[in-house]
Amino acid sequence: MKNDSDLVKVFTGSEVSGILLKAELEDIGIPALIKNDFQTGISAGFAGGIPYMIDLYINESDREKADPIIKEFKQNNQ
Repeated sequence: MKNDSDLVKVFTGSEVSGILLKAELEDIGIPALIKNDFQTGISAGFAGGIPYMIDLYINESDREKADPIIKEFKQNNQ
């Protein structure tokens, strides 16, 4: 992945859904990063965020290629 300034959030939802979408994106060659603020807070000794909710990020340069996959995923998992 490129540096954090090139990342764009493409999904917020359950951890399970995020992992599934991440796998779909990586299957077509798009690296993805999951950020879990709740788990990060617990590890640091304080609570923050919502349990089991994550944010999924990809590189801005992959956005156009990823959009159809993300759109279909969201439609099928509402």
